[in-house]
Amino acid sequence: MNVLVIDTSAVPLSIALLNEQTVLAETMINRKKNHSLQAMPAIESMLRSVDLAPKDLTRIVVAKGPGSYTGVRIGVTLAKTLAWTLSIPLVAVSSLAALTGPGRYFNGFVCPVFNARRGQAYTGLYTYKNQELVQVKEDMNGLMEDWLDELVKLDEKILFTGQDAAVFREQIEDKLGDQAVFASLAENMPRAAELGLIGMKMEPGNVHDVVPNYIRMAEAETKWLEQQKKADSHEG
Repeated sequence: MNVLVIDTSAVPLSIALLNEQTVLAETMINRKKNHSLQAMPAIESMLRSVDLAPKDLTRIVVAKGPGSYTGVRIGVTLAKTLAWTLSIPLVAVSSLAALTGPGRYFNGFVCPVFNARRGQAYTGLYTYKNQELVQVKEDMNGLMEDWLDELVKLDEKILFTGQDAAVFREQIEDKLGDQAVFASLAENMPRAAELGLIGMKMEPGNVHDVVPNYIRMAEAETKWLEQQKKADSHEG
């Protein structure tokens, strides 16, 4: 099985090629650039570097969100196009799962974090059991303060991962104290290979059924709906 993994859901672009035995190649570019311009050239370059052609791929795994509205859409659209064109299975995995690798040998829970602005975060809670990733709490978007109130009740060590965990570090430490542990700089990068390991074991569905998981509507869409409601109320 040759698996291509695509994650464009956050600032870092993360792409990997792997099979059941090894990670053949992995690229991570941590620059705020347009993923729509970077992703396909990066995939083509990676395939060439390991002497593989698109026809050699047997599965595609994509990060389905949460994360950047535009980034998630780019990755899912690209993955669906490739999977449909090549007639191979497509599996969608939570973007937050790409940040859970550092918790594989951690005795406690793993809490990946994406900054959703205005004191909010995209986050969830995971743990590893017998080297298998287990979701403890569903991915969500909400106020970090409310989320931490839930976590403190668990009375367990919690490993916070992701570059954006630093945004909330003071708040986390104030609320959780010694209960909170933070991943290192290198461990905070989203790993496409981690998504691939998860996606290889998942049962693929219909390519056309794969959709982004934004968790919340894009800010522009939310504002538009609010304006529509106001306009309707004025008309009434």
